[in-house]
Amino acid sequence: MPMKKFLNDPATLTAEMLEGLALAYSDKVKVVNDRIVVRTHPKAQDKVALVCFGGTGHEPAMHGFVGEGMADAAVAGDVFAAPGGPKVFEALEMLNRPAGVILLTLNHNGDRMSARKALRLAEKAGLNVKEIIVQEDIAPGIDADPEDRRGLGGCIPLMKVMGAACEEGKSIDEVLEIGKAFHSHLATLSVALKVATHPQNGGEIGSLADDEMEIGMGQHGEGGGGIMKVQTADETARIMVDRLVQATGLQSGDRALLVINGSGATTTMEMLICYRAAAKCLAEKGITLMDGIADELLTVQEMAGFQMILAKVCPTCEALLKAKANTPYWTCNG
Repeated sequence: MPMKKFLNDPATLTAEMLEGLALAYSDKVKVVNDRIVVRTHPKAQDKVALVCFGGTGHEPAMHGFVGEGMADAAVAGDVFAAPGGPKVFEALEMLNRPAGVILLTLNHNGDRMSARKALRLAEKAGLNVKEIIVQEDIAPGIDADPEDRRGLGGCIPLMKVMGAACEEGKSIDEVLEIGKAFHSHLATLSVALKVATHPQNGGEIGSLADDEMEIGMGQHGEGGGGIMKVQTADETARIMVDRLVQATGLQSGDRALLVINGSGATTTMEMLICYRAAAKCLAEKGITLMDGIADELLTVQEMAGFQMILAKVCPTCEALLKAKANTPYWTCNG
């Protein structure tokens, strides 16, 4: 069966998508050096810059969160493929400043390889660059080696916290300390009902029977070991909340951020029903929620499902999450 998507040439998907982003949000972002999305209005050179990168096909992540209060640049790879290290280095060199640059890397093999190459080139060039690795997926188990944990949609609130800290003028070490503290109480767990198709070749990404769902499926169809019969929203939320609470260390009396991140084909109705279910589970445990999100932040084309993101928040991180931001897909007046 032919693939039904509004596309042109599969070879030009990324370039055309980035061009559309820059045309739609020209007051916020522009594309330079082919694959690098930067702020239209850069912040002062005496403030730390934040650079992220990753394969396309996960829109609006990562390039949709470039702008005031979040990332200063995002480097786009091909569909589901990390950009090469030299291209990431281009962005680091472009954003180089006395205050330093932080590279945000998701824990996937291709991303880690690109980051290592870029960081070696940055060191050789004498750039002040430090890295934070996102590995908040708890599908492998709460006690799993961090190296086995993938980076999922939790990278977006982490980017918000760190980007706001950069915007406030905090030093590179202070921003890293804040980011690592937030990450230590951040966990994500995904669930999928239907797999996606690759937009360049139409091939299915993963496999699920019509009456099955999988808790823990990765962003590229990787197995998560949680295949079961389809559950209701309430049942699904309870399974996920129990595991996420344990992973984040949340206890009665704590305050938390809850995000339901749609995977691409999940309706707003479903996301809100799942948010409601998760919020009720957390309230039963005595956990109070700050304002959260039920929306698409990091998708997998038209995969049906969502990622539930939960984070324990301190007053400092909550203020940073609420701080002013102005990007194509995250705005906040502060």
